[in-house]
Amino acid sequence: MTIPGLIAPGALAPAAVAPVGLRVIGLDLSLTSTGVCLPDGSTFRIKTRSKDGDRRLLQIRAAVRAALVDHRPDVAVVEDLPKHAMAAGITAHVHGVVKCELLDAGVPYGLVVPATLKSYAADHGRADKAQMAAAAYLADGREFADDDGGDQCDAWWLRAAGHDALGVPLFAMPQAQRDRLTKVTWPADLLQRYTVAVAR
Repeated sequence: MTIPGLIAPGALAPAAVAPVGLRVIGLDLSLTSTGVCLPDGSTFRIKTRSKDGDRRLLQIRAAVRAALVDHRPDVAVVEDLPKHAMAAGITAHVHGVVKCELLDAGVPYGLVVPATLKSYAADHGRADKAQMAAAAYLADGREFADDDGGDQCDAWWLRAAGHDALGVPLFAMPQAQRDRLTKVTWPADLLQRYTVAVAR
């Protein structure tokens, strides 16, 4: 059982070894279940309850803040709001509080729209959660427990996309899929921060 705003017991997936010098966090934002992939490759969900109303935003903010403080990422890769989606208005509230935390922590971020992430991961802009999970298994042998909505899997792919886009890929990918990430606009300070990170 997941405690709202906290990591569910046993929800952390086995950690992957990240290349030295680049620490990327992946964030698949949602008001009900936010997926997080930490720089070491472990994943978890931030679950909230609808009965808590807008206080869910505080729970998500606190959990993201703790992840930033404890794991000190150089870069965040966030799934962007889908264009023309009915749910985008609700998710935008989550984006607002999370972006404030990233800005306060000095962590630059890239925004990847869902279709680009799916095309990068599964070579199909409308890939469903099963296809995204299968692609993760094929790419790196990765499986996700307690991930009915695919939140952890998407966060894991966001982290992988950040590594790939910044020239430190975690595993081999077809070049055509890797090229999908050229659609992402990475802030200039993100590239500058990466240069500093790899020099440490």
